[in-house]
This record gives sequence, C-alpha cells and structure tokens, in this order.
Amino acid sequence: MKKFVVVLLVFFFSIGLYAAEDWGKTGHRVVGEIAGKYLSKKAEKQISRLLDGHSLAFVANYGDDIKSDRQYDAYGPWHYVNFPFGEKYETHPKSEKGDIIQGIEKCITVLKKPNSSREDKVFHLKMLVHFLGDLHQPLHIGLADDKGGNDFQVRWFSDGTNLHAVWDYKMLDFYEMSYTELAINTDVLSKEQVEAIKKGTVIDWMYESRLLCEDIYAHTEIGEKLSYNYMYEYMDTLRFQLQKGGIRLAKLLNEIFG
Repeated sequence: MKKFVVVLLVFFFSIGLYAAEDWGKTGHRVVGEIAGKYLSKKAEKQISRLLDGHSLAFVANYGDDIKSDRQYDAYGPWHYVNFPFGEKYETHPKSEKGDIIQGIEKCITVLKKPNSSREDKVFHLKMLVHFLGDLHQPLHIGLADDKGGNDFQVRWFSDGTNLHAVWDYKMLDFYEMSYTELAINTDVLSKEQVEAIKKGTVIDWMYESRLLCEDIYAHTEIGEKLSYNYMYEYMDTLRFQLQKGGIRLAKLLNEIFG
C-alpha cells in the first residue's frame, strides 16, 4: 500500500512539474518555428541532415531537457547573463562558468569549424536554437540579486509566482495558443522591417532585451497582482520578442550554413 502511495505521489508530482514548464517550451518552439520560415534553401538542407529531418521547433527545448542530466551541468549558466542596471556587459566581470553570450559564440564557432564532428555540430545546433530563444526573454538578461526575477515575488491573478515565470510561461499560458498558432499569427512585417530586425550583433540584441528588462522592473512592484492590464501592456511585446528571436536565429543559421 505504501509503495502504491509513493508511486502515485511521484506520478502527480511529475504531471505538475511538466505543466509548470509546458508554456516555457511553447515559447522556444515558436522561435524555432518562425526561424524555419526564414532559412535559406542551403541552410535548410544542411540543418535537416544534422537533425535527421526534425524541425528547429522540435529541438528548441533541448537546452532545458538536458538539465536533468548532471553531465550537462556546466551548460546551465549559458542560458542567461546577469549584471547590474547602469553597467555594461563588456566591462562587468564575466562569470567563470560562462554566460549566454559566450554560449552563443561557442555554438557558432563549433558549427562553423569544418573539422567539428557531426555529434558536436548536432549538439551545438540544438543549443543555439535554445539560446536565441533565451536571449529574447528579457529576464534572462537580468539581475543576479534576484536570480533573473526568480526571487521577485508577484501574484499572477490569484496565484503566487515570480516575475521570471510570468515571462517564461504564465502570459503564454493565459493566451492559450499553441506554438504553431503563435508562429502563424505573427505581426505582418515588410522586407525593410525584417532587414532592420536582422541588423546588429548578438551583443546588440542582448542590449535590446536588457532595455525591456529595465522597463519591466520600472513598471512592476514586488508583491503586485498582475492580471488583465499586465497582459494588455506586455503581451504584444512578448509576441514580438519571439518573432525577433526566430528571425535572428535564421539569420545566424543562414550565415553559418550558407
């Protein structure tokens, strides 16, 4: 009887854990799905070979999925970068464990190397897809003091949560669209607008997210109840972040694979 209860508790805990991460997964898949629309034919062909025919959306959550395996612990800090408001990434002391900028640079280097093994290319391709999603989640360019908003306690409607979770999946959860629906229903952009989004470097894109992070902190209070008005203020911004992430991911992949 005790064994049955333990198994049952593990089962329900697993369901709860999956549900908590589900919409974070949706956001990453949106970035991958959008990127697929902007790939060159050459890049699309090479990526398909590396991923055995799977899409970018299919592998978009690989960077989070491997967190349960201790052999990948070293890659944890590559998902974000933290430095104080008012300071510059370039001059602030870097983490010895790496950060999202160093992680993206490493992925690009491995993928461009002619002598990189297929195994290394597949791994770093999957990680690059994930990191470009993280780069456009503003709380991943956050503050060490509150662990990127994870210790910034708020309420989402009637539930207690944190600011990081609101941006990771709470708003997307409330929006109730699948990743394919979100990818289809992106803003209509002109060629000039798409080219403008592609401009700049990874560092430039990071600072874009940083400005949004600062705006979020300026307009959110600890313990605040966030609900319909917060969705009204920020949901379009969140959707555009995903769209920019997809377009910029495709830009990098087109440069890497020709």
